Amino acid sequence: MTSRYCSLAQQPAPVFTPGLAAERLSALIGGSRMWVNNTVLHYYFFDGEADASVIPVPGSGATRRVSWVAAKEQQDVVRGCFQEWQDLGIGVTFAEVATRGEAELRVGFQLGDGSWSTVGRDALRVGLHERTMNFGWDLTAPGERGTALHEIGHALGMHHEHQNPFAGIHWDEEAVYADLAGPPNHWTRDRTYVNILRKLDVREVNGSSWDPQSIMEYPFSAGLILEPEQYRAGLNPPGTLSPSDKEYALRWYPSAGPSRPPALVPFRSAPLGLGPGEQADFTVEPPETREYTVGTFGDADTVVVVFEERDGEPRYLAGHDDGGAPHNATVKARLVKGRRYFVRVRLYSAWGSGETAVMCW
Repeated sequence: MTSRYCSLAQQPAPVFTPGLAAERLSALIGGSRMWVNNTVLHYYFFDGEADASVIPVPGSGATRRVSWVAAKEQQDVVRGCFQEWQDLGIGVTFAEVATRGEAELRVGFQLGDGSWSTVGRDALRVGLHERTMNFGWDLTAPGERGTALHEIGHALGMHHEHQNPFAGIHWDEEAVYADLAGPPNHWTRDRTYVNILRKLDVREVNGSSWDPQSIMEYPFSAGLILEPEQYRAGLNPPGTLSPSDKEYALRWYPSAGPSRPPALVPFRSAPLGLGPGEQADFTVEPPETREYTVGTFGDADTVVVVFEERDGEPRYLAGHDDGGAPHNATVKARLVKGRRYFVRVRLYSAWGSGETAVMCW
């Protein structure tokens, strides 16, 4: 029997400055959707009467409303899965909030709409009253907890494992299209191609080898995979976090140290000294209330994010990813005297011989 599958919408490929060196381009593609480390991702469950989709009733010309709200039992499965990822000791933590305006991740439960999530920082491009994650079937059913773990993996920036170009999967493509066109998925050929048959760029994948036990791997019934031969009879991952999933999450989001970040003093540059994929964190306690600019200097590709401390937690305020452009990342934000802010700078790559630095002014 065919499983229900996560269905991601096709997103346009990131656009970078033409002519970038291969090393720079690889670093940018690999990290473009990842959060900076030490981010608190706040999640919210839709709970209002107006939180719904209006969908057509086939053959009638009428429409009906389908709610995004779920019972506590469904929400509790998702809460537990957020906690399971966090319990790995990763440097990203999750916190539930009661208002959507505080949430980077907004979770709905529209039945029949499939299960899906935005990938990593793509969530920041979604409107405040729209979902960044949906669950389209009963998560309390046997074996379905893995669906929530899978979608949270996407929210952390992970992709589908069977689309890993290192997998060496040879599909019976027409059998795959026919299988997914039927129940319970009813996918078009385009959706099947985007979510199963399309190979990811080698620079997008979670690792340098395929992990058939990954939580990001789909199960497949017999006859869909022709090669590797051992999966002709089907592929059945356990629906749990694999050792490779855990290793990848900890590599990209290493555990945060207990020390308080050093101060970033206005008009005084701070050397970064970062290697590819490394991050530097700073605190800013503004001496006056006004608009400030935080920016990097030097021949480097970076993402800069400013957080405001509220109720003891860093809340996302503003960010800029220079995306391989010739200019550096800069963020403008109004900072208030008496409040504390955090600046996090993550380096994709540095190509010049000079120093890289960050300044607040």
